[in-house]
Amino acid sequence: MKPFNTILIMCTAHIFSMAGFATYPALLPSLIPIWQLTNTQAGWISGIFFAGYVASVPVLVTLTDRFDSRLIYISGLVISTIGLLGFGFLANDFWSAMVWQAVQGAGIGGTYMTGLRVMTDREVGSTPSRAIAFYTAAFSAGTAFSFVISGNIGLLWGWQTAFYMAAIGPIIAIVIVLLLLSNQTPNKVYRHNTNLLDFRPVFSNREAFSYTLGYIGHSWELFALRGWIVTFLVFAGAQQGGAGILSAVVIAGIANIIGGPVSIIGNELAERFGRKKIIFIIMLFSGFVALATGISASFSLYVAAILVVIYSGFIMGDSSSLTAGATNAADPSYRGATLAVHSVLGFSGALLGPLAVGLVLDISGGRSSGFSWILAFVTIGFGSLGGAALIWLTKLKKVNVN
Repeated sequence: MKPFNTILIMCTAHIFSMAGFATYPALLPSLIPIWQLTNTQAGWISGIFFAGYVASVPVLVTLTDRFDSRLIYISGLVISTIGLLGFGFLANDFWSAMVWQAVQGAGIGGTYMTGLRVMTDREVGSTPSRAIAFYTAAFSAGTAFSFVISGNIGLLWGWQTAFYMAAIGPIIAIVIVLLLLSNQTPNKVYRHNTNLLDFRPVFSNREAFSYTLGYIGHSWELFALRGWIVTFLVFAGAQQGGAGILSAVVIAGIANIIGGPVSIIGNELAERFGRKKIIFIIMLFSGFVALATGISASFSLYVAAILVVIYSGFIMGDSSSLTAGATNAADPSYRGATLAVHSVLGFSGALLGPLAVGLVLDISGGRSSGFSWILAFVTIGFGSLGGAALIWLTKLKKVNVN
């Protein structure tokens, strides 16, 4: 199979696997009054998704060093389907939503990095980082797809139907992988003589681990924005007494889809001018754009929409570069373990980011306060500035991160 075909198959499967990824944040403005959630509780439901992700990744992604990653990937898709159907049928309050969001997160934990392994374990050309950049871009496309589809279905037929329909996505991904990759053998040797959860070789690889440290800040920022973007845009629209959830989910979809090509461009710049240098510059600018975005809601929905799109682009500018850097610097025999650590630590930031925003909103005036949203976006931007600081320390200060 030609490298392009492998990349296309896995990117397509990845987009469908993400169908339910943004269903909850897309419907959050509707679910808050239905379940009488506080902002902190809403943030917990967003964040617990990544707790499920972090819980599943150490085992599932590390298993790709021992078994065909395609088998692990399909297992993750099955878990995602169960989580989405469980949320649609059984979630009816804060605690039940927490349970099924965690299950969904565990499913994504079994698909995101394992899908990357499915692709990179097979022939993807002479520049693997470009394949990784396209795969990361598919993450943005899948997120945009999820926002727009889930938001519109929820408005037309109710939030439960949005979750039922989202469950079809992982099922389609299973069919794609089973049918189109059925005859392709991975070009790697599996190691069975290592301890499954022994991550010491990963932490001792300072070069690979430095990208993981930056990924923590990146994930905090990215998923805090994605968790609250629709709610923020609804607030911005309410300032002019017009736009509601429908406009907000469309803008959120645009903001996420633009992240894909920006991620690819960011990786190309990193290949040409130096990976850590480009990552540091992007993160630095991203932190300042976060503040401008928080202020923008006081002007108009149009200004807020433009800045949200620009901000989303900055956030995604370093995404594929961070993951490609960790992948390329990893020992091939421990690549699965390296990606497991990369995901666990990175998505720990993803767990805390949405929760931190909810806490800030609650203690500073709530979702109807422009000042509270400024503080919320300062909190979101803290991720990129923190990631830039960690990259600075490991690259320029040569601090030992072991």
